Amino acid sequence: MTVAPERPALPFTRPNILELAPLYDVLRREAPVAAVTTPAGDPAWLVTRYEEVRDLLGDKRLGRSHPHPEQAARITHGAVQEGPSGSYETEEADHTRMRRLLTPAFSAKRMRQMGDDVQALVDGYVDDLVAAREASPDGVADLHATLAVPLPVAVICRLLGVPHEHSEFFRDLSDRMASYDPARDPAGARAEFGRYMAGLAEQKRAQPREDVISDLVAAQAQDESYDYAEMVRLSVGLLFAGHETTVNRIGLGTLLLLTRPERWADLTADPDGRTDAVVEEIMRLGAPGDLGLLRYAHTDVEVGGVTIHEGDAVILSINAANRDPDAFADAEAFDPDREERAHVGFGHGGHFCIGASLARTELRTVFRTLARRLPGLRLAAGLDDIEVRTQHLTGGVRALPVAW
Repeated sequence: MTVAPERPALPFTRPNILELAPLYDVLRREAPVAAVTTPAGDPAWLVTRYEEVRDLLGDKRLGRSHPHPEQAARITHGAVQEGPSGSYETEEADHTRMRRLLTPAFSAKRMRQMGDDVQALVDGYVDDLVAAREASPDGVADLHATLAVPLPVAVICRLLGVPHEHSEFFRDLSDRMASYDPARDPAGARAEFGRYMAGLAEQKRAQPREDVISDLVAAQAQDESYDYAEMVRLSVGLLFAGHETTVNRIGLGTLLLLTRPERWADLTADPDGRTDAVVEEIMRLGAPGDLGLLRYAHTDVEVGGVTIHEGDAVILSINAANRDPDAFADAEAFDPDREERAHVGFGHGGHFCIGASLARTELRTVFRTLARRLPGLRLAAGLDDIEVRTQHLTGGVRALPVAW
């Protein structure tokens, strides 16, 4: 595809991991629906203003599928959200079925059970963090490797029914699938993930448990049209929604709090009373990745003063929308006491994140436990010295050195 040279190219350069590129603010004011070039070199529309992002998140005229997938603009050369997915003819029905299939996994009963499990896991990983600091010659431990990564991996493995001993393998596949770097073979990682999930499904067919893969296998027995490809697609979606983004929100939340000592002091003074509000502000202001949610227009759509034509790619910038000063007072400030709570960190409308309650449980447990057990927690490196993960769908840090 040929692209007009005046289109700005994604990703935009950020000053640091806690700030967005200044161009987002310009586009939000002057061109809230702007023509851009994707990292794959194709044309797309970037939506940056809260009002339009929120409306389009719930607009059924946009979808993840494409009427002519072979002609669709590509976003990256990764293997997750790189292009269209699902069936154009049956997307809405498939989504309804998917929500119905996954509802048992996120029932109140399972969430209560997971809550107890999450607390036990967090306590164990904080113990590991303390041990790592005590063993370190400089008194520094890596919160990313010791807590932020293993916790969501353990939780999503339990939810899906993946054996704990496979968690490192699972994590590596996840990381490779979301990479834009062809040397990491993201497509190969997705194929390997598919083979692994198919094998796991056969184990669950013989010995079903109370987990998502067992639920999906049971659904296959009742509906022959539901095949392994769809099961793998659902599993990939759960893996990233329930794992990668939570890893990053733990890291970003830690940075947001520890670079604002007064906010950390407020939390440590009242962990029970303040954690919920802190987590919602982390979900609003934390900005993982440098792209957004990918959709394709299923018909012509008039929005933000432009016409998005059928088949056009649309990138909804959750990061930019959540920092819109027309929606949030002093939008760049990390303020857990703010009155506005309607962030779109978990989406909106019919595609609101089905795992939002579990993600909130994980984040609340992490930050409440850290505030109680390690009130003297501090960063052991400057913000500009924190290594950031690039060429990756969800971004985030590579390490998070802390001390206390």
